[in-house]
Amino acid sequence: YLAVGAKLIDATVLHPIKPSAAVLTARRPDFRTRLAAPDRAPILDRNGTILAVSLPGAALFADPKQISHPRRDAATLEQALPMLDKRAIAHRLSLKRYGFVYLDRDLTAAQELAVNRLGIPGLYFQHVWMRHYPEGDLAAHILGGVTPDQRGIAGVEEYFDRRLIGRPSKPLRLSIDIRVEDIVHREVARAMRDYQARGACGIVESMTGRIVAMVSLPDYDANDLHDAPTDSLFDRCISGDYEPGSVMKLMTMPAALQSGLIHYWDRFDTTHPLFVDGFSVTDYEPVHDWLAMPAVLAFSSNIGASRIATILGPEIQRAWLRKMGFFKPSPVQMPGVQPPIWHPKDTWKLLTTMTVSFGNGIAMAPIILVNAVVADVNGGILFKPTLLARRIGAPPRRGVRVMRRSVSVIMRKLMRGVVLSGTGIYARVPGYLVGGKTGTSQVVAADGRYRNHLNNASFMAVFPADHPHYVIYVLVVHPKPTKKMQHFSYGFTTGGYVAAPAVGRIIARIGPMLGVTPLQGGTLTAMNARFGIPLKPPVPVGRSALGPGHPFPAGANRYAYILANRAPPKHPDRAAARTALRRVKMAIPGQTIPRDARSRPDDPMRIEASRGGHARIARR
Repeated sequence: YLAVGAKLIDATVLHPIKPSAAVLTARRPDFRTRLAAPDRAPILDRNGTILAVSLPGAALFADPKQISHPRRDAATLEQALPMLDKRAIAHRLSLKRYGFVYLDRDLTAAQELAVNRLGIPGLYFQHVWMRHYPEGDLAAHILGGVTPDQRGIAGVEEYFDRRLIGRPSKPLRLSIDIRVEDIVHREVARAMRDYQARGACGIVESMTGRIVAMVSLPDYDANDLHDAPTDSLFDRCISGDYEPGSVMKLMTMPAALQSGLIHYWDRFDTTHPLFVDGFSVTDYEPVHDWLAMPAVLAFSSNIGASRIATILGPEIQRAWLRKMGFFKPSPVQMPGVQPPIWHPKDTWKLLTTMTVSFGNGIAMAPIILVNAVVADVNGGILFKPTLLARRIGAPPRRGVRVMRRSVSVIMRKLMRGVVLSGTGIYARVPGYLVGGKTGTSQVVAADGRYRNHLNNASFMAVFPADHPHYVIYVLVVHPKPTKKMQHFSYGFTTGGYVAAPAVGRIIARIGPMLGVTPLQGGTLTAMNARFGIPLKPPVPVGRSALGPGHPFPAGANRYAYILANRAPPKHPDRAAARTALRRVKMAIPGQTIPRDARSRPDDPMRIEASRGGHARIARR
């Protein structure tokens, strides 16, 4: 009796085993009549739809020191929570040196009630805020996720972590339209399934750089971020570098027009393949003719693009790409943005100048390419891409003017020709003036060589081309010829067969939703007749054109002569070359798209050539 009495005094008075602070908190009655404010602000789309929200939940934890039978209690607990690993739970319950171990940190109300009914001593509940994503896998890569203690670890949850925690009562509104996101997700997934592709990306961006939809596949349910496969976590829109293929011609053409050395009516020799340093540059469907710029783009002539690029030279080409954002990571508000891959200046020679003109030898994340093309078609203003919605009463976004507005109008007309009579015919949508460009690029293997019979297929579109509202881009990674699509694609996996139809379906579905009504009848016919440039445009009166007998303009780079097997001039026109470089480098900050450019189409305007060789827009 003395021994038992001494032990009781020691265990209860001298050295009692005190419960942990968490246990005391869990057992303390809570007399509050309302919940405290959430620990993170909700995230909404541009229309106010909830994309992420914190809701009250419960975490299950145990005090192992109070658990007498870990294995038995684990087996009993498995009956209420079958998703738990019985062995792992038994191991945690047997850790007697700890006074606190988590068993599950995301219990529903029904699960909490079921565990409570078991009546197992030593189990407790901790009331916490849990992050929920009602749309599941929609916009999962954009939203990212949080850790068990509600800290952002991916997507905007990580990028805006301080903002979401610091102002939990003020929602973060994104530029994403979840309706458009759903349509892009469905159509891109369809293209991926049809061609058994490895992955895909789809982006919709407005004329001021606001991202309306951005889909990377495969994806995951944002509520199960921690259990998602590694390949599903990879964001192909911002973290993957891909050679753009012939979509890159949408950078070669405006650089040429902006320089003043080349006009859209000039013709270029595509009669035969080009051979440089043991490599050959050919056309997928050769025309064997002297092609003007509209035909070079419509028929996607690599030879024609190479001729244009060598007239400009590597210095102008690099200056243009640097200005358009191809030499730095995208400034979009997302962690994990990948810097582009390009050749250093000392290796940027003749062959690189040629291949970069049609999208080989340079790679970048799709978001960089899309944002640059927006400047091609919105009047010549380069904006930083953003995922934030416009605040009510906020001033218009300000960008940087990177090209003359007349160049942008010409680019839209050239892109329209690709869909009307070129490689992008499967992107046609009844009632809409769609412009675009196909892209097909080979895949680089680990040894640095291109892999035969494996490519990426893409399509870049603007709609409506006469009065642009949105740019849409779809990239399908490693499509394969499938039996299902044999009747349509005939075994080809090019951008025109794989990606262009997906873009067309997206435009047909989101156009009416976004307030872009299709044209009908005579209005559509008249607009088609007015808005376009023929594949063989006439030379304006009083102007000359490049072509047979006159293939080089004043100021042409020596690479153009070398490519044509001619000796460069002994006294080149350096003044013309310097003027062209100065025009290409032009970047005027602080400009926005003029109000009339946003509210009225361009059909009341026409392109004229002034005496100084510049294109200007004249009112009718």
